[in-house]
Amino acid sequence: MTHVLLVEPDLEDRRQLRQLLENGGFAVKEVTPEDLAKPFDISDVLCVVSSSAPHSDGYATVLDVAGSVPVILVAHEGNIAEAVAAIKRGASDYLTYPLATDELSQAVHRIMNSARVGTDSVDFPMIGRCPAMLELFERIAKIAPTNASVLIQGDSGTGKELVAHALHAASTRHLAPMISLNCAAIPASLIEAELFGRVDTDNTKHGASRNGLLEAANGGTLFLDEIGELPTDAQARLLQVLREGEIRRIGSAEPIRVDVRLLTATHRDLQKLIASEQFREDLFYRLNVVTLTIPPLHEREEDVLLLADAILARTTRKLAKISMSFSADARRAMLAYPWPGNVWELENAVERAVILCDGKNIEANLLAIEIPKPAAPEVQVAASDQTSLEDYFVSFVTTHQEQLTETELAEKLGISRKSLWERRQRLKIPRKKTKKRGPRRDSS
Repeated sequence: MTHVLLVEPDLEDRRQLRQLLENGGFAVKEVTPEDLAKPFDISDVLCVVSSSAPHSDGYATVLDVAGSVPVILVAHEGNIAEAVAAIKRGASDYLTYPLATDELSQAVHRIMNSARVGTDSVDFPMIGRCPAMLELFERIAKIAPTNASVLIQGDSGTGKELVAHALHAASTRHLAPMISLNCAAIPASLIEAELFGRVDTDNTKHGASRNGLLEAANGGTLFLDEIGELPTDAQARLLQVLREGEIRRIGSAEPIRVDVRLLTATHRDLQKLIASEQFREDLFYRLNVVTLTIPPLHEREEDVLLLADAILARTTRKLAKISMSFSADARRAMLAYPWPGNVWELENAVERAVILCDGKNIEANLLAIEIPKPAAPEVQVAASDQTSLEDYFVSFVTTHQEQLTETELAEKLGISRKSLWERRQRLKIPRKKTKKRGPRRDSS
């Protein structure tokens, strides 16, 4: 998810700046200046908002860490000399307190607009060259410019949120915010207020009323992950929004017009949830105008090493490690492993290997993945008559009884242990000898 990174040492200032950014529809990640002294991943940051201490070079560290990421400085006691110095040093904008209600969010939108040169320049935040992924990219390019609701399906860890971001980035709404919410991560009692907002009816409380995510995403895109976990009451309210294009905050009868494109995702079978009355069928048809399905990683064999190399490069940068590469054994192991956790599991395996690796070459054991052993070949019992079947039985048992237990022999032959014993007796096949136990000792 793309965030605005808020760097602010003062707790109250940080709270106020976060509120201004969230009211503008932006997701916020908070850190203190001390956090910037550690290796810091800034790859998912849209821009940085930071305070500027008067008569100091306090913003220099922020600008150094930000690199090419735009920085907005906010000063309590701003002056022209400091503003000029900050802009020369690389700051994108310089604001001073007190801030107008939408001044900060407008500054962030200016950065978004200046960084955007049109939808033709969009790079999908996904990697893949297998036929299934190339087809997915083609469908995204066709669907993105429309306002159609899209249901994204795929196993956990396949990258459903990346598809949602690609759809938003290539849409006509790309200058407006995209808000994401995982429906499984919010308690059922709170999710309606989170989506639709609420109005506090207690006049003694101030500032408790808040906008919902549908309001925050107005003009842009709302992505609801794990939509199958949405409670039925919230499903009914969401259906009303899709039908009427307006919301009502919890505790208010006043309608508010919203223009939001809805993208949803799930790893569950919504048809089964409909059959068990856990999901509304009418809502399903509203959400399922277009369906995009992401293949699991085990069906993308030619993409595994491509993804692994990209993740490795990103991880070494994030952890401030030297450049690394995978050994031939590690590459073979990654191709042989089925990756049940999909891309998430691959990311975890690579990051773990980078952390544990002492040199430049990552060996297979550092990935900590267990390659499944090939299944034993099935015993093919083919006989034209009873005599040849018995001949096969005698040959198989006498050949394998030194290596296999009676249970394993029976399983390979597709019979019970009792049947195996009876046929041994009838065909006079002696059972393999086992070591005799010594005399039992009296434990008393």
